[in-house]
Amino acid sequence: MSALPLIELKAVTKTYGQGTTAFQALKGVDLVIHAGEFVAIMGPSGSGKSTVMNTLGCLDTPSTGEYLFNGIHVETLTRDQRALLRRRYLGFVFQGFNLLARTSAQENVELPLLYRGEPAKTRHAAAKKALASVGLAGWEHHTPAELSGGQQQRVAIARAIVTEPAVLLADEPTGNLDTHRSLEIMELLWKLNADHGITVLMVTHEADMAQYAKRIVHFVDGVVDSDTPNPHPTAHHQNTTQEVV
Repeated sequence: MSALPLIELKAVTKTYGQGTTAFQALKGVDLVIHAGEFVAIMGPSGSGKSTVMNTLGCLDTPSTGEYLFNGIHVETLTRDQRALLRRRYLGFVFQGFNLLARTSAQENVELPLLYRGEPAKTRHAAAKKALASVGLAGWEHHTPAELSGGQQQRVAIARAIVTEPAVLLADEPTGNLDTHRSLEIMELLWKLNADHGITVLMVTHEADMAQYAKRIVHFVDGVVDSDTPNPHPTAHHQNTTQEVV
């Protein structure tokens, strides 16, 4: 594990609004994440877990404190610089799959590469590879309406990893799925972390899903309440990524 953290938050606060209507969502968060970790972020509603995820994803900026990504002070970057960091280093998976309805799986996965200005041949090859890596080889030309919820989330994950990001940020990735498909998605995230070395940061309210992580961070009232290693992460080691249901 590298001595230099991939991500470091130092005394980060976030306040929304002003005066009597001000709400402090984060109240001095310290957090260190090294490359290759799989971290579950948990906490009740209003605990600050979504705010910290938005901060880590460069979708929001701290009110005070420091956010370092590979030693770079993110809080000092311009909006365009933060967008470039997101595009180059971060992948996002949300509870809602956020796929374009009338667009094929392949085209959905190609979108981040299209924004980067990659040529068509490069986009096609990378998207096909990403879909294969999530168990969807042969499903490239199906639209979201022709896919199950689990398959749609796989497409969303393929879209997130097609740029080969350093970090995958997953916000309630199993929130819209039944138990069977939730386990499939968690197995997939586990494999991306274990086999491909992608750092995974996952917000979840489901304790059984959090057990896949190697470390569990609990937020309460805008601060880190506990940060504990998970010595025995759940991993069934079965080839669920090939089960397309």
